This record gives sequence, C-alpha cells and structure tokens, in this order.
Amino acid sequence: MVMVHVKWEPFRELMAMQDRMTRLFDETLSHIWKEDVPRGAWSPPVDILERGNELILKVDLPEVSQSEIDIRVEGNTLILQGERRFVKEAPDENYIQIERHYGTFHRSFTLPNIVEQDKIKAAYKDGVLRIFLPKRKEVQPKQITVEEH
Repeated sequence: MVMVHVKWEPFRELMAMQDRMTRLFDETLSHIWKEDVPRGAWSPPVDILERGNELILKVDLPEVSQSEIDIRVEGNTLILQGERRFVKEAPDENYIQIERHYGTFHRSFTLPNIVEQDKIKAAYKDGVLRIFLPKRKEVQPKQITVEEH
C-alpha cells in the first residue's frame, strides 16, 4: 500500500471558502434587489375578539386612507375592502427593497346569527380599523337570581 502525502495549505482553503461566500452573498443581494414587487390583492391581518356583549374585528391597515376603506354587509357576510396606494413622498426617493404590500385588499367574514347587523359600527385610528359587532339582546347572557322558598 502506497501513502501519498498531500501538503495542507490552509490559506488556499480559506480563499476558496471566501470565494464561495462572496458568490453566495452576491447572488442573494442581486435576487433581492431585482425581486418583482407584487402589485395587486393583499390580505390585511385581522384579530377577532369577544368583549362583553360584542365581537370586535381589529384590522391592521397602516397608511390606508380612511376614504379608501369600504365596509358593508351582504346577506350574512361582512365585506371589507379597499386599497393601499404606493406613494413616493419625494421624487428623488429610490427604493432598494419593498416588502409591504400595496394595491387592493378584500376580506369577507360570515356573520354569526347572534350579531345585530343594523347596529354594526366602525372606527379607524392609528392605522387600525375596529369593527364592532353587537350581539342580539336575546342571546346575551342573563343573570338569574335564586330565590328562597
């Protein structure tokens, strides 16, 4: 059996590793900067909570103008739609990367039969839309007192 001695050159291996890392970094950056930004429908996140005698939807809509928000009820469906427009604040702005979604949005929710549809209200503050869905009085909890006999 013949053994071949190979001279170990740590700097050559380090240079090869640096080369590979540089290529990987360049490919990643070029992919990010040339990435197509989706322009179209997006879906804002919604939290639904129950508080007392109402249900509340909290919808994140930062930088959406209140005039661009449309809320309506069709049948037993609550429909929320609108648009967040992409607006450059100054003509000399050059975006490197855009991750937030712009364009139209649409969400719909089936309303439970416990909601009084004609009393639904909405408020918009600090980029959060709150939709208040009051429960019907007949389904609200009723306290019953126990009497002595």
